[in-house]
Amino acid sequence: MSFWLDFLPIVIYILLIIFLIIGIILGVKLIITLDKVEKVVEDVNDKVQTLNGFFHIIDYTTDKIALATDRVVDGVASLFNKLLFKKKKKKLKKESE
Repeated sequence: MSFWLDFLPIVIYILLIIFLIIGIILGVKLIITLDKVEKVVEDVNDKVQTLNGFFHIIDYTTDKIALATDRVVDGVASLFNKLLFKKKKKKLKKESE
C-alpha cells in the first residue's frame, strides 16, 4: 500500500506536467493562428474600403433611376386616371340629363 501512496502522486504530477506542456503548445499555436486570421481580416477590410466609393456611386445611381421611374409611373397613372374619370363624368352627365 505504501508503494501506491508514493507512486500515484508522481504519476499524477507527470501527467499534469504533460497536460501543461500540451496546453502551452496549443496556446502558442492558437495565438499564431489568430495573428494570421487578423492579417487576413485587415486585408479584406482594406479591400472593402477601396470598393466603398464604387458601391456608393452604384447606390446613388440606382436611387436616381428608381426616382425617375417612379415619377414616370406616377405620371402615366395620373394621366390614365384623368382619362378614366373624364369618361365616367361624361357618362354621369348624360345619365343625369
